[in-house]
Amino acid sequence: MSTDFYELLGVSRGADADEIKRAYRKRARELHPDANPGNAEAESKFKEVSHAYEVLSDAEKRARYDQFGEAGVGGRGNAGDPFGGGSAGGFGDIFEAFFGGGSPFGGGGGQRQQSGPPRGQDVEVVADVSFEEAVFGCSTEVKMRSAIRCDECAGSGAKKGTSAKTCAECGGAGQVRRVRQSMLGQMVTAAPCGRCSGMGQIIDAPCSPCRGDGRIVKDVEHTVEVPAGINTGQTLRVSGRGAVGVRGGGAGDLYVHVRVAEHDTYRREEDDLVTDVVISIAQATLGTHLVLSTLDGDEDLIVPPGVQQGREFLLKGRGVPHLNQGGRNRGRGNLRAQIVIAVPTKLSDAERDLLTRFAEARGEHVTQTESKLKSKIKSAFL
Repeated sequence: MSTDFYELLGVSRGADADEIKRAYRKRARELHPDANPGNAEAESKFKEVSHAYEVLSDAEKRARYDQFGEAGVGGRGNAGDPFGGGSAGGFGDIFEAFFGGGSPFGGGGGQRQQSGPPRGQDVEVVADVSFEEAVFGCSTEVKMRSAIRCDECAGSGAKKGTSAKTCAECGGAGQVRRVRQSMLGQMVTAAPCGRCSGMGQIIDAPCSPCRGDGRIVKDVEHTVEVPAGINTGQTLRVSGRGAVGVRGGGAGDLYVHVRVAEHDTYRREEDDLVTDVVISIAQATLGTHLVLSTLDGDEDLIVPPGVQQGREFLLKGRGVPHLNQGGRNRGRGNLRAQIVIAVPTKLSDAERDLLTRFAEARGEHVTQTESKLKSKIKSAFL
């Protein structure tokens, strides 16, 4: 499951900008790396909280996130580039904006850089499914072009038979920390190691197929499980199916945006299925027995005499499964069959006479059509 940004900050989805700001300040002070030296879990959580605030503090990004989740704000990077870096930036800038350019904790600080192989990019694709597949769920194949692990070097980036060496400059940490004295006291800064580019390792003999990157770009396919009740515009997240990271870095996520085809007979209104049942004037007047073809099979529909235009017949539990946020179904909507009375536009002479006598028997006034009058005028001259 994707991490919920509101839960990370400890606020409700209806929280205003000031509430979000206060919540971020509190969480950032608790989790900042300078307050938790050597605690990798706290550092990782600090980055997540900062990314959450970066999105929720921006009205446009927040609106996209509320509608599409992380996919709506680009996940953790630019999904269009399978070789792009995987970490989100700007965390230090956000923190600096709150606390005046320095860490509120003793010992300096500022932004810490991620060490080791970076996570791969998230990838976004569109999956087209039929109306029935969206209602009942299905498995579908999605095709995309993405970065995958190089089999030649098993993702290490080193030539077969060789291995990477620990960077002597940073000792494998991927970053170099420097301490300097200032008017404000001792300041500690950290920056990516220039020798190993923050990887923590040096490759003397790179793998030829991937040129030392540990991954190559290929066309790939993934099977995605589409839950029953999905609708156009909703997005599925498949963890770890995005582009792999450089030199053994973890894979990003795959975001599948669903597009549902229209149906010839049914239309969807939230979780209800709606269809038009077309009957004649005679059937509406005298009543009829019809067989209604539903997505679950045939159903008998008894239309009583005197039914009116627009009347709905409800078939409970024959609609679309309710899809909750956890991806599970809880019951189904209904099927609504709406009566449409078809008025004939052309009548034979026999049909016209029958309807005329019917109207006269009921004391109803009817006006003859222009074509009937022309017919009578024509016959008078024969």
